[in-house]
Amino acid sequence: MTPAALADLVRTSAVTVLAARGLDHTVLPDTVTIERPRNPEHGDYATNLALQVAKKVGLAPRELAEALAASLAEVEGVAGAEVAGPGFLNLRLAADAQGELVRQVLAAGERYGTGDALTGREINLEFVSANPTGPVHLGGTRWAAVGDALGRVLAAQGAEVTREYYFNDAGAQIDRFVDSLIAAAKGEPAPEDGYAGTYISDIAAEIIRTEPSALSLPESERHEVFRRLGIERMFDEIKKSLHEFGTDFDVYFQEDSLHASGAVEREVEQLKESGSLYLADGAWWLRSTEHGDDKDRVVIKTDGAPAYIAGDIAYLRNKRDRGFDLCIYMLGADHHGYIARLKAAAAAIGDDPEVVEVLIGQMVNLVSEGKPVRMSKRAGTVITIEDLVEAVGVDAARYELTRYSVDSTLDVDLDLLRKHTNENPVFYVQYAHARLASLQRNATELGLSSSADADFSLLTHPREGDLIRTIGEFPTVLRRAAELREPHRVARYLETLASAYHKFYDVARVLPQGDEEATPLTYARLTLCEAARQVLANGLALLGVSAPERM
Repeated sequence: MTPAALADLVRTSAVTVLAARGLDHTVLPDTVTIERPRNPEHGDYATNLALQVAKKVGLAPRELAEALAASLAEVEGVAGAEVAGPGFLNLRLAADAQGELVRQVLAAGERYGTGDALTGREINLEFVSANPTGPVHLGGTRWAAVGDALGRVLAAQGAEVTREYYFNDAGAQIDRFVDSLIAAAKGEPAPEDGYAGTYISDIAAEIIRTEPSALSLPESERHEVFRRLGIERMFDEIKKSLHEFGTDFDVYFQEDSLHASGAVEREVEQLKESGSLYLADGAWWLRSTEHGDDKDRVVIKTDGAPAYIAGDIAYLRNKRDRGFDLCIYMLGADHHGYIARLKAAAAAIGDDPEVVEVLIGQMVNLVSEGKPVRMSKRAGTVITIEDLVEAVGVDAARYELTRYSVDSTLDVDLDLLRKHTNENPVFYVQYAHARLASLQRNATELGLSSSADADFSLLTHPREGDLIRTIGEFPTVLRRAAELREPHRVARYLETLASAYHKFYDVARVLPQGDEEATPLTYARLTLCEAARQVLANGLALLGVSAPERM
């Protein structure tokens, strides 16, 4: 019995109890909260339903809890129901009812844990979107891991997710990038406000090999050649790095296309006509304070050039025209102002600001031997995605970057992630999977296999019950991770599951030894282990991390 099924059971009993007393059952919440008590001695699950609704129906909480306990005690699969404190209800399930969950995991396989909470939603998920002026830095690498995992989690709840990279190929930063390439090609130092690093020299050399006469072209033509070829090569490198990191995108959207196509100009004219823009001091301003921004924003500057927000507004319109009903932006720590700004942009084009969500990610630091790591082999002072992967590998990097809330600054301990010990969280989880895979191989050599027909009522050891209940939490964890846009919940859950399995393995022998014969308990435990392995594999897949068969 899953926690969701138990919640439905409790609600059904509550309806019966209230109806028998002529009381209004419509006060019951649609979904009953079911939690695991911190102290296992208090039961398998607990609910505070009586405390939630007793006052609304005119009963004392304990009186309602006692009536619920009596009703639930008669339900098949419930071994006991006890009232605690002011009206909490502690529940114990029969072993066979708990074991039914193992059968459900086997039947669902890779689909176990998925749901339909977001079915019908069309979500545009934009992340990384680093300027094509250098390799992906650590902040972008964090988004590459978290954004990709979030996309998988949202899709696991039924959403249609489009992963999008906004290619910032317009603006002053591109001009500085081009000037840096030209300087490198000439053998000159980078401009004062330009970009340094061996990657600049490498790209400049490639451009000269492709276009030997590039430096002798008239200034405007030279600038265009270095711009076109430089951006192309830099972005190819960015795509390659992200692909090798396990992160690919469905759409690469070029900012410059919004300007070249006239989309920005058309959107600005529409905003002028609708009154969303006003003219002051020679510039056109968005009335963004009317929608929660701290100040109105310049959309068209005094020289007639569009400000950056003009492209943002046109880009949002483009996303909505493509049919997305939710647009999630994953931005860096210095972009807090964009939350109100983008919501104001949505309101300005006549949209509900709630179609926009902005997630802000904090900085990432590398630490080795207790000291910050600041130097990169290719990018000077900027640590890149390649630097991190070279140091610890893709799996460890992705897992570590995903296991923390993006609200917090993250210090990545390279020495810890290199360890093949239980101190290393990704090793701990992957080792649990490898250990389970090894168990299944050993079982096969003995002619044994997991079976949905096993007698799960034999799984009465407390560690078996704990493992089953932990497996049962996976669908709820996934749903909450999707609702809150927090894929780190999946990583933390996997560590809890791995711990539950290791503790089970320490006290419960699964396979027969020597001349022993397999018993019904053997098959029940072997099947429980296969369910645990499946859930670990499913969770790791959502994080884009491998589930090794051997370690």
